[in-house]
Amino acid sequence: MNSKKGLRLNYWQISLIGVGFMASSLAWAVYNAQVPLILDERFSMSRTMIGTIMTIDNFFGVILQPLIGAWSDKTRSRLGRRLPWIVLAIPICAFLFAFIPLQMILWQFMGVIIAFNLLMALWRSPVVAIMPDVTPSPLRSEANGIINLMGGLGSIIAFYYGGLLSDIREDKFYAFLMASVIMMLALIFLYLFVRDPDSISFREEKQLPIRDTIANRWARTARDQFSLYQAELSTQSVTDFESLSKIKSKTGSMTTFMALPSQYKVSLGALLLAIFAWFMGNNAIETFFTLYATNTYGISGGQATVMLAGFSLFFLLFAIPAGRLGHKFGRKKTILFGIVGFIGIFVLIIAQPSQHLLQLLLMIGGFFWALININSLPMVLEFASITSIGTFTGYYYLFSFSASIVSPIFYGLLQDVFQTDHLLFVFALVCFIVALICMKFVAHGEEKSLELND
Repeated sequence: MNSKKGLRLNYWQISLIGVGFMASSLAWAVYNAQVPLILDERFSMSRTMIGTIMTIDNFFGVILQPLIGAWSDKTRSRLGRRLPWIVLAIPICAFLFAFIPLQMILWQFMGVIIAFNLLMALWRSPVVAIMPDVTPSPLRSEANGIINLMGGLGSIIAFYYGGLLSDIREDKFYAFLMASVIMMLALIFLYLFVRDPDSISFREEKQLPIRDTIANRWARTARDQFSLYQAELSTQSVTDFESLSKIKSKTGSMTTFMALPSQYKVSLGALLLAIFAWFMGNNAIETFFTLYATNTYGISGGQATVMLAGFSLFFLLFAIPAGRLGHKFGRKKTILFGIVGFIGIFVLIIAQPSQHLLQLLLMIGGFFWALININSLPMVLEFASITSIGTFTGYYYLFSFSASIVSPIFYGLLQDVFQTDHLLFVFALVCFIVALICMKFVAHGEEKSLELND
């Protein structure tokens, strides 16, 4: 990568933003690992019913995430576009999450789960959208690597320590309490150190005082970086730059997709379908792996949860390298390599290897998942502008959450029909093959050819 004045990634800022994503990932990892076990052990539910209940968060995601992403694009306050949503929702989420395992009556259990999922939907898109708010396009793959490294750390904490804590009490309370405490700590970090550039612009327009804090200094620097990037990009020969600029200048709304040129619609549509397909496979594994492992290998739910820590550990280790590989070789090629690698992993797992070999394959799978996951959101955001980042983040979540609705219900039904847990990785294999086919039709979404500072 050649050196050129201008763009530099603020690693401290991105890492602190990543604390918010870490808290979200940790909470969902605990939720996905422990709630199916509670539904099975405490309420004796069928696999289809468990899969259906585990899609509640995704129903809220499909309905609310795109809307909240677009609404946060239009939010303007002294805290910026995203932070008001985060400050509102996290404290209530943390309180509700700790109470989930304490509910011994089904309707009360469901009531707490529904309320928790509703509140989580209010801050999930905003906490993800902060990263591109402060990061120009060419830096986003690496920045997303840092964000997902923090998310991977959250998953490791959830799977390892959450797995150990869940075995202390029969109701699994301590695993949920741990996640609640970390959510509140993340809120403190975000409030103290993170502002998006629009918070500075809003204060200037309203003639409000701007304190000399780390958060405000970083927000000013981010705004300057975007100005530099747009100025340099406009002088280069970028395909359809003028026509895209007119579209991208519009404030984010859910109809922004329809304003894209036809060739960009095809690429973005194929990319979103690929995202839908690989999240179909991944979510089935996340939701049903503990049941698969306990029934196939005869281990405890806590041990099965700890096994997933290896997957998350390798995802964490390769999160930043995956972003760098996406920048060096191209996001599409990197994602394709990850999909093909995952397909190979699934073929081996279908042969039912030993428990130790399964653990090793899961760890290698974490590397391939990093290649896919780190570079996919930056590809989607390549179609957005600074005023529509929340909207395109919403598109990403619309398809990922839709997959997470369909997948547990459909796969749970397959389990009930065939009365076997052994179809889990066959199902995932088919999903990733579909994703591979969809990616063949993606022709846009790479970063613009602007040279960066190392």
